[in-house]
Amino acid sequence: MLAFTLSLDDLVIASFNSGPGSTTLPMKIYSQVRLGVTPEINAICTILVALVTVGVIFASLLTKRQRLKRMEEERLAAAHL
Repeated sequence: MLAFTLSLDDLVIASFNSGPGSTTLPMKIYSQVRLGVTPEINAICTILVALVTVGVIFASLLTKRQRLKRMEEERLAAAHL
């Protein structure tokens, strides 16, 4: 998730890597910010923030579930000794 977020910040790298006539998302967002933000750019940014938020929440819940499962297994193993 961090790599995806940082990729939006690498405008210089994106501009060097894009071919002629192609536009990457960071380049599109930057050009729209300079010329005036449209509702489409606001929607894209909102969707990106929402996806990252959902991903972080999902990862947190998955980690918590695994930790609780491990604790339960340790408790059962200790009870059998």
